[in-house]
Amino acid sequence: MSTTGQSSALFADVIRERRSVRVYDKSVRLSHEEIKDLLKEATLAPSSSNAQPWRFLVIETEELKAKLQSIAYNQSQVTESAAVIVVLGDTEGYKRLDEVFGESVKRGYMDQDTAKSLVERSINVYASMPEESLHKVIHIDGGIVSQQLMLVARAHGYDTVPMGGYNAVELKQAFGISDRYIPIMLIALGQAAQPGHRTTRLPIDDITFFNEMPAT
Repeated sequence: MSTTGQSSALFADVIRERRSVRVYDKSVRLSHEEIKDLLKEATLAPSSSNAQPWRFLVIETEELKAKLQSIAYNQSQVTESAAVIVVLGDTEGYKRLDEVFGESVKRGYMDQDTAKSLVERSINVYASMPEESLHKVIHIDGGIVSQQLMLVARAHGYDTVPMGGYNAVELKQAFGISDRYIPIMLIALGQAAQPGHRTTRLPIDDITFFNEMPAT
């Protein structure tokens, strides 16, 4: 496996060695630049219309992690890890599509007319979408980027654990998160003090169906 902070070249190693780690080395800390580098790679993930609705609140100070721990039902990894990434979905993220596609035009990825058409159509779709449907799209995109972040972290020699166990209402109140943003999950980030437990998976033949579903 690669040295901490350096990217692994073997993707097979990354996906096999990723574990949900709950005991962290409290002495290991990541700089803001290191965290931003991990997030930058994570955000190469796909998203609907390339709207990139994900937003990240990084909780790293001892005081704020202690505040977050009670909200996350006293899970110890919140305070032991180097940082906790609060993955949020921006319900107004689509409003930056003009910026996104404008940059694609500048880089020569598409022409101006194509970009304009895509932006107008996408914004109209998002703006008229029922709230439930919009939230579903944002949750899907948030889940994709979260998984990518965990794999990116492992590739750089770090460990993570996704956490859905927290009080979303208290989280938003405690950290001043407006209703514009949807909490997706918490991800503890750091270096393992104890390896995550090995786990098994269901046989692929039991969960994969070609062309039609079984009768029962």
